[in-house]
Amino acid sequence: MKSSTPSPNEQSGRQQSVTRRVALTGLLAALALIFSYVEVLFPFNAGVPGVKLGLANLVPLVLLYRMDERYAFAVNLIRVALAGLLFSGLFAALYSLAGSCVSFIIMLLLKKTDKFSILGVSMAGGVFHNLGQLCVAIFAISGPQLIHYMPVLILSGMAAGIIVGIGAYILIQRLPAKLFM
Repeated sequence: MKSSTPSPNEQSGRQQSVTRRVALTGLLAALALIFSYVEVLFPFNAGVPGVKLGLANLVPLVLLYRMDERYAFAVNLIRVALAGLLFSGLFAALYSLAGSCVSFIIMLLLKKTDKFSILGVSMAGGVFHNLGQLCVAIFAISGPQLIHYMPVLILSGMAAGIIVGIGAYILIQRLPAKLFM
């Protein structure tokens, strides 16, 4: 009769795996934070206020496809919180948090359907990130005056999502799968 308790070797292997994933999550959160900082140093807004490329979204997007949604979401939240504290302030962090959460949920749902490529998932993520932020802005100023900005945010979200999606696709093809195990 086999014991239901794991052997010491099995416990050690599981612990190493968990430790490795936590360390990798921290490392990738730091990488996403660096990407956020690069966007602060070199803003790519094409002359449109509030528009960003979203380089930091590369990391959670790759993790969504290579690891598991919990790690991708954790990296996303850590990056938003730290970037908000370090670079933009509380209100900007709240806008970013809203956009990131809405975006992440949409990307996760679309990915789970297996009907969209990483490019389509990323593009939807870019659009919904902007729409999430717009909804918070409309709520914060208690009026729909900002709704006229929606077409600009949709188009910029699509463009940024395509660029980030291409980058994520290339990274997924080139990074060894065993890195994420």
